Amino acid sequence: MNQISDYVDILIVLPFYLGYLWAADKFCKKFLGALPKKEWLFLLLSFCGWLLKNILCRLYAIPYIFGALSAHICFMALVLLLFQSEWEKKILASSILIITTRLAAEFCGSFLSCLALLYLHIVKNIPEPFFTDLESGLVSGIGCCFAVWVIYRMSRRLESVFCGKRKKWYVMLAVPLLVIIIVYEVAGWGASNGIMVRSGGSMGAYYDQIFSHAGFLVLTLLSMSAAGVYVFGMNRIYLEQEKRDWYHSQIAVYKMLAEQYRQSERLRHDMKNHIIALSALSRNKEWEKIDKYLENMENIALDTSGDMTGNKAVDALLYRKKRQAEEAGIRWECDVQIPRECRINEFDLCVLFGNILDNALEACGRMRGDECRFINIQAKSVKKCFLVEVRNSMDRTEKFTGGFANKEDSQEHGIGLLNVGDVVHGYDGGLNAEAKNGIFLISVLIPFPDAAHDNKKAV
Repeated sequence: MNQISDYVDILIVLPFYLGYLWAADKFCKKFLGALPKKEWLFLLLSFCGWLLKNILCRLYAIPYIFGALSAHICFMALVLLLFQSEWEKKILASSILIITTRLAAEFCGSFLSCLALLYLHIVKNIPEPFFTDLESGLVSGIGCCFAVWVIYRMSRRLESVFCGKRKKWYVMLAVPLLVIIIVYEVAGWGASNGIMVRSGGSMGAYYDQIFSHAGFLVLTLLSMSAAGVYVFGMNRIYLEQEKRDWYHSQIAVYKMLAEQYRQSERLRHDMKNHIIALSALSRNKEWEKIDKYLENMENIALDTSGDMTGNKAVDALLYRKKRQAEEAGIRWECDVQIPRECRINEFDLCVLFGNILDNALEACGRMRGDECRFINIQAKSVKKCFLVEVRNSMDRTEKFTGGFANKEDSQEHGIGLLNVGDVVHGYDGGLNAEAKNGIFLISVLIPFPDAAHDNKKAV
């Protein structure tokens, strides 16, 4: 009976820890993907490993630092073995789970311990209160619940962190997190069974415990802040750099399209002279020169049967995307009219249409089987606003969350929509994107200058 009482805190924490493992499993499935027939293996092995570690540490007095680090290593190994995706991404996912769980649970436990000690000392008038195994188990269990809640909240903001980065970037992001974990576990080891700050016996065990838990409270808060700022800050820097690189590449493409359009304009302007020249070559039966002449004209010719929008740069862009769609067997439907009241500059218009259509072409290209693939573009003036709506077919198995589709190996994952969002917000517009029944719809509404001014006054 005494042996069972030695493990009462473990028995209390057990159901709470199972809840944490369930949350960790969902987290890994969301960002990594589970291997077939191994979904429950992660839960089973993780639980058995945790239980075995706690029992062995009690039976053989294994040092805290060894037990903690070995548990982290085993957890990371299970994630590497039982989930899909690149190993670099799996290391980052396991690092985030370990540091989130450890710090969140410790923060909650230290906070609750401080409150409980204050209550027992001040309200109950206990000079030197101590926690029983039952109370310690309850505090640890509540800490697990808090960690589950933190994981849930974080997973809603981590889509862009796990989408389309370079493999080395995942490792660079994981290494500092692992360092924080090791430093924190060393601090826990040095805490000497929960007492990190000692008064030398002059202030008593009560204040020793208060100082210890308060110290860990501050340490966990600083560690969580540092880890959060680092992860989301590095992701923001990465996305900004990718956006700049994407912008520069788009500038080169749009300049090329504009030059191609100008060449076409010159060709049409000089068509009379070309006809005279070709007629002279034909009369002289200089067939090779005619072929060469026609070849040169073909290289600079631009089909004028495309979409005429009222903007030459957009015309050239739509012509290029239409050709790509036709070559890929994608049905193209386009009705774009850019009103004079729309004062979006040419470059921003090309960023807007170019990124939306690039995403549409990619989505259609990823479709499997003989499903109908199409792109429908509508743009017009609606009640003092410029409305752009683009519908395209997509694979029904794909999901669209937080601005990102579940593409596996795209290095520019989501950058296009971020660029579109920057343009739209720069003109005080609105953006909405949704996927339903195998159709992706993106809508952009940008007010004309007078309408935007009126809207601001109304607010």
